[in-house]
Amino acid sequence: MALRRLTGYRPALGGVIYFAVAFSLGLYFTFAAVQGDYGLFRRAEITAEASELEKRLATLEAQVARMENLTRRLSDTYLDLDLLDEQARSVLGFIRADEIVIR
Repeated sequence: MALRRLTGYRPALGGVIYFAVAFSLGLYFTFAAVQGDYGLFRRAEITAEASELEKRLATLEAQVARMENLTRRLSDTYLDLDLLDEQARSVLGFIRADEIVIR
């Protein structure tokens, strides 16, 4: 102990710098893994956005299928009398002879 007081013992500066740099890099990579562009939070956002877009796609596909069905039902090759009657009533204002119109 007397020798330490006389020589002015100090820890090696290189070792302290090495551990400070290693610790800083560890913090940086941990932060990047959680908060970065490819981190965990961004991945959760992308997953939520993907599921929302899949729901929207399913809704749009159902609307397209409905419109294709209506288009087919009004085509020259297929005649749906109920749909024709509905369109004639709404667009042209037709009514049957046995119906009463209430306004």
